[in-house]
Amino acid sequence: MANGKKSKKKLFIFSGIGLVAIVLVLVVVLGSKKENIITVQTEKVARRTITQVVNASGKIQPETMVKINAEVSGEITTLPVKEGDRVRKGELLVRIKPDQYQAQVDRAEAGLQSARASLNLQKANVEKTESEFKRAQELFDKKLLSDQEFIAAKTSYSATKSQYESAQAGVRQAEASLRDAKESLNKTAIYSPMAGTISQLISELGERVSGSGFTQGTQIMTVADLSMMEARVDVGENDIVTISIGDTARITIDAYPDKKFTGVVYEIANTAKSKGLGTQEEVTNFEVKIRVLNKDISLRPGMSMTADIETETKKNIIAVPIQSVTTRAPKAAGEKPKEEEQKKEGESGGLATNDKPVECVFLVEDGKAKMVPVKRGINDEGYVEISEGLSEDAAVVSGSYKAINRELEDGTVVKVENNAPKFAMGGKQEEKK
Repeated sequence: MANGKKSKKKLFIFSGIGLVAIVLVLVVVLGSKKENIITVQTEKVARRTITQVVNASGKIQPETMVKINAEVSGEITTLPVKEGDRVRKGELLVRIKPDQYQAQVDRAEAGLQSARASLNLQKANVEKTESEFKRAQELFDKKLLSDQEFIAAKTSYSATKSQYESAQAGVRQAEASLRDAKESLNKTAIYSPMAGTISQLISELGERVSGSGFTQGTQIMTVADLSMMEARVDVGENDIVTISIGDTARITIDAYPDKKFTGVVYEIANTAKSKGLGTQEEVTNFEVKIRVLNKDISLRPGMSMTADIETETKKNIIAVPIQSVTTRAPKAAGEKPKEEEQKKEGESGGLATNDKPVECVFLVEDGKAKMVPVKRGINDEGYVEISEGLSEDAAVVSGSYKAINRELEDGTVVKVENNAPKFAMGGKQEEKK
């Protein structure tokens, strides 16, 4: 009897376990058949004004800036200016000790005097030998002079003429040496090439500087015109093609966070400058110069800044929130029949590899997501132009990011909740015409 009771008890236990397993399987199967409803936010497609902007950072610099370098070597004996001083064009900036160069001028002047004296002597010799040659010519014509004596007179005349020409060349050489010595002496005094401000003073009084006519000498100071400032920014190679001369720029300078500056692009570099050449961090940029139009605030060279360069503006165009545009494979948009894809898979021995993702947006129709391929144009911070694929007043999905970029497919059941915060910013909506 005890064994029979134990057998019945085991039967009940195993039956209960089996029943629970069956219930769990049914719950899983039925739950998997339940449609997955995705919550989204939508926004009406509307016409807007969009301004495409290229953002870049850089430094404030004077438009005109001259580096003052030493062209001769020596000790600085006079330095009448200091950093921040305003100077006039032609004003003395620095004087280098001239003693050595004055001595070179004196030597060159003495050499020139010697060369001129030698020239005068050779000139007298030429006149003498010329007179002797003419008399010998007359005697030779009258048969009163031998051939040997006539040739000797002629040779002497030719020799003195050559010596005279050599003396002339010596004078010219001495004059060139004097000019060179005076030029070096003149370079010991450096005058301002422009009216401006001493924006940087590097050398000090008594310091020795070096310079020559073949290499760049020691930089002594910098003179800049601070009344005309510019922003120099680096723009990537993908964005530089959208920027043109005359584009407006909105400039923010770190030193004046509450002040907005306006500028205009006036120069674009033709040659790129690369950083990290040959490495994974290689970056190719082009320098763009922006003239700052504000004159009411004193700007200093080297100030950090950022610029939003307005490259293009389009009015009254169809636009959607920038996050609404995503990409999907072409087969998801129904662009290729299933049979064609299977055929390509069979020919290639695997999945087709020539399917390129297409840009699209999702609309909401009858509670379901509808994927619509689109062609985009320019964009600003919040909205992007749709040049093909959409009409006005359609409800485009604008959120969430996860739903747009991962979860939504053509025909997905959705639930619209527009109380959620919008992600799109910027753009100015226009009244429909």
